[in-house]
Amino acid sequence: MTSATHRSAERIGRTEQGPRPLPDLAEPRQGWQPETVDTVLDNGLRVIVARHGSVPMVELRLRIPFAGDDPKHPARAEVLAETLLTGTDRRDRIRMDTDLAAVGGTLQASVDPERLSITGDALASGMDTLLDVLNDALTGASYPEHEVSGERDRLVERIAVARSQPRVLAREELQKHRYGDHPFAREVPQSEDVAQVTAEEVRELHRSAVLPRGSTLVLVGDIDPQQTVETVSRVLSGWNSEGSAREIPALPPVEGGNVRLVHREGAVQSQLRFSAQAVPRTDERYPALQIANLIFGGYFSSRLVENIREDKGYTYGAHSAFEFTPDNGTILVDADTASEVTAAALMEIRYEFGRLALDPPKEPEVESARQYAIGGLLTSTSSQSGLASMLIGLAAVGLGQEWLAGHPDRLRSVTVDQVAEAARWYMPTAFTGVIVGDANQLSDQLRGLGGVTLP
Repeated sequence: MTSATHRSAERIGRTEQGPRPLPDLAEPRQGWQPETVDTVLDNGLRVIVARHGSVPMVELRLRIPFAGDDPKHPARAEVLAETLLTGTDRRDRIRMDTDLAAVGGTLQASVDPERLSITGDALASGMDTLLDVLNDALTGASYPEHEVSGERDRLVERIAVARSQPRVLAREELQKHRYGDHPFAREVPQSEDVAQVTAEEVRELHRSAVLPRGSTLVLVGDIDPQQTVETVSRVLSGWNSEGSAREIPALPPVEGGNVRLVHREGAVQSQLRFSAQAVPRTDERYPALQIANLIFGGYFSSRLVENIREDKGYTYGAHSAFEFTPDNGTILVDADTASEVTAAALMEIRYEFGRLALDPPKEPEVESARQYAIGGLLTSTSSQSGLASMLIGLAAVGLGQEWLAGHPDRLRSVTVDQVAEAARWYMPTAFTGVIVGDANQLSDQLRGLGGVTLP
């Protein structure tokens, strides 16, 4: 197949009267920069507070690095996250919920191989209560036996359901394919490990790993930043540690190579997952790579979507995105297809990898993606919750509000030549991945394409 046979957006949008004219893109508006304080407290906790007074609320995000080498760490961490907010020395579960409800507040905990995350919100006038309940959990979580056993049993059931979901299975197989036994690949714990977790093991994990030094707290809302930092310092004064929260070990680079077919008996759809090495978010090449990724598959007007969704009808959706960890970045590409068109979809995805690298984007594509990137950034940070989530994500890689404020200008300064250079990251040989589907249906068609390791 050559680029001459590819249907452009203009051809796809053609009517009997000719192509529908597209209006010129407007210049994105300038972003509003909130008053922000970014500091580190005496206990080693980084605190970022931004004033965003659109509504009288406050959003809370706490990131505690939570990596562990023990193969059973994911199971203990999951049970900890499920029971962290079920009781303390001062409050039982009902009292915690009641105190939060009185200020229109919520708190939730979740965990992954990188971090323990606590998210919440409340009326701005109830921020002190929100922080007090948070501090209570951080310094006095008791993990009652009946709460641990109940949540542990429910978690075993949820894991069984999750592992029956094709997308969960595809993600798990991709992680193992990319990183082997690295802790980053252990996203879903083994149900048999969860079933054996005890309350005392969870308490010990809390004592050793729920630490302020190296962690980050973000608060965004109708609040005074400097006063809020002082409040946080006072309320969390009892949360201390000599050691630091543990970051995930450095990831090995993703090596290009064969795609691995994973058999899923009776599947009528296939999950295609691809990955390649990229650059960290802090890298000066990232803005150009961000635009190149949008053009490839990062938004609905991308080349990949036009090809395998709009033109060929192989999938309802195809996506290309980045995954960042400290000092690392990777490209992730995914699409789900019917079994009978899996090989054809794989061929077209490989074609688009090569086309981006060898037929790099021209000015119209670059400008469209540039304005989408700037507009999307401004939109995503226009709400309190969006800004809080963005700031905590940036903090994970050592960045803050200054980087966020300057990113639109970095995107505006990217040249077409820089995007063409960034597009070389999409050479087909740079990618590897997995296909999860019924090998009885897929093996013959994929064997003919090559570059696929069959079961």
